[in-house]
Amino acid sequence: MAPTRRPSDGLLAKVNFPLYAVEMLTSRHVLVAGGGGSSNSGVANGFEIYEILHNGSHFVAEEVIRHETGPNVVMNFAVKNDGHRSFLVAGQESHCQLYHVNPRVVTEGEDEAELKNRSEKLENGIRRRRLSSRVEDVKESKKPNLNDVNANLKRIKFDIRAGDSVQTDFNSPEPLQRVVRISPNGKFMVTGGTDGHIRIWSFPKMFNLRDIEAHSKEIDDIDFSPDSKQLVSIAKDGNGVVWDVTGTSLQKLEWQTPQNAKYLFKRCRYGVNENKKGSFRLYTITNPLGKVGKQRGYLQMWDPNGGKLINAVGIDESLASLAVRDDGRFIAVGTMFTGSVSIYIAFSLQRVLHIPNSHSMFVTGLSFLPITNQEGPPISSDSEAAVISISVDNKVCIHSLHYRHTLPFWLAIVLIVAVLFCAFLVCSYIGL
Repeated sequence: MAPTRRPSDGLLAKVNFPLYAVEMLTSRHVLVAGGGGSSNSGVANGFEIYEILHNGSHFVAEEVIRHETGPNVVMNFAVKNDGHRSFLVAGQESHCQLYHVNPRVVTEGEDEAELKNRSEKLENGIRRRRLSSRVEDVKESKKPNLNDVNANLKRIKFDIRAGDSVQTDFNSPEPLQRVVRISPNGKFMVTGGTDGHIRIWSFPKMFNLRDIEAHSKEIDDIDFSPDSKQLVSIAKDGNGVVWDVTGTSLQKLEWQTPQNAKYLFKRCRYGVNENKKGSFRLYTITNPLGKVGKQRGYLQMWDPNGGKLINAVGIDESLASLAVRDDGRFIAVGTMFTGSVSIYIAFSLQRVLHIPNSHSMFVTGLSFLPITNQEGPPISSDSEAAVISISVDNKVCIHSLHYRHTLPFWLAIVLIVAVLFCAFLVCSYIGL
């Protein structure tokens, strides 16, 4: 049975608009996005950036910046961090908008004055948490990057500036970009939407390189492989397809569904294979079409080169979101109806943590705190893994997995020797 969360885990922040997308901007900063759309509801659209900290007992979040996008709700986005600045590409209706996210260093005194002025706006329903002192020391570097923070004097702020915008979906009458991804090597961007086309772009110039008529219905998700040579797409036509970056179809994901029922892929993510350097795995979540409550959703692991299903675990609920940690060791899934979050060991698909009813509505996005980020040190904590979850309930939550207790190697050897010695004595006593 998977352990449940600690009481110190849970709500990090609450914004005043529904949340649809989340991703780590740096090893210490998380970016969330969403909004209420172009209606006259008065609900804002835009981004929030939070700095994640660990105060010695639990994680907390401090708001760094809020950037509103006018009438354009942000349903999906991707970020690419080159160590000195970040590129952000966001789906806004039929277009993909590029933003330049530039860091700047401010002194603690200047930061306090800025936060004091903004604290007068708390009536807007935004929850902010602050620390009275820093608890993490960051080593000084001759060449500062996005995550360098002087514990007493300096902090990182971000300026967001809009760049180019390109149309990425041409469905009639209502084009809509559903997903955007940037390749790990930073050379390509891929988009998918309601017209079923996969479009591969150069990045960051966003020049269209290839237009693939990939699916007969709208695309739900796309992801790049860790080596940037492959991508996978899933859509409402029920198909999951592995492609190379030239647009050639390599494999189709096929499996024997329970009782020959109809299933649809919901999300797809690549992950590195921690047990084999240079290789990777592919993970998907899939839900039954109709018959809600009678059939289970599945978390699946595939061989992306052969299109073969390696392992799958059933989950007694439809699934909504999926994330893989940057080292490929853990997977997180979020559910549709109960707003629950679970963490699994990637190679075995064994569940090691379950957080029931984390959100009051379905989980729209998940993102692990990174541990291999090259732009800066990860957050020090007492957790083996931690994942951030968001929902249309406006909440940003965090869920951490404690280090699991294992026997030391020397003690295991002693126990084995003791067991063998006892077995030898028993056999000698009965004359065997």
